[in-house]
Amino acid sequence: MSRVFARRVLLGLAAVATMAVSGVRPALADEASDFVKSFGGQLVAIVNSDEPLEKKKQDVLPLLQKNLDIAEIGKFCLGRYWRTATPEQQKRYLSLFDHVLVNAITDRIGDYRGVTFVVTGTSHAPTGELVSAKIDRPGQPEADMQLLVVNTSGYKVVDMIGEGASLRLTQRQDYSAYLQRHNGNVNTLNDALQRQIEHHH
Repeated sequence: MSRVFARRVLLGLAAVATMAVSGVRPALADEASDFVKSFGGQLVAIVNSDEPLEKKKQDVLPLLQKNLDIAEIGKFCLGRYWRTATPEQQKRYLSLFDHVLVNAITDRIGDYRGVTFVVTGTSHAPTGELVSAKIDRPGQPEADMQLLVVNTSGYKVVDMIGEGASLRLTQRQDYSAYLQRHNGNVNTLNDALQRQIEHHH
């Protein structure tokens, strides 16, 4: 998972906090507002806090696992290869993907302090609700980001769109290209993800 992808994911997650003050459309109902206020508020507080980096990482982990639909993102990123993978390969892949995604996000937390956001609009998409925001970081240009939020068994973030590119689609393209080079064998991708995790530690 590239550093650019990880950076955009973190910015996108932070931007979800802005939904709480965006005048969310009634169609999203009170549950979505409660979800955003809880998740976004806690996330921004951690990112901007004076706590040591390791403490921030520990605090962010349960937030990510609760408020991101990591399994759904993982399935999307595997694309058509999800259907050809065995149940054992699928189970291992989702476990590895969870670690890789969370590591990629938490690794970037120390890069941000004093983050602020401004919501620029909301819109309905075929696959969920999109919220647009501008993220401001000290000494950095403003970043535009959209978050895709769905309600399955509760509201979850399933994608971030930065600079016109869907992050989960970008990751799916990367995985697809890798698997095409390895005869579609999901075991090879799983082994590569395993090595990435082991190297991280």
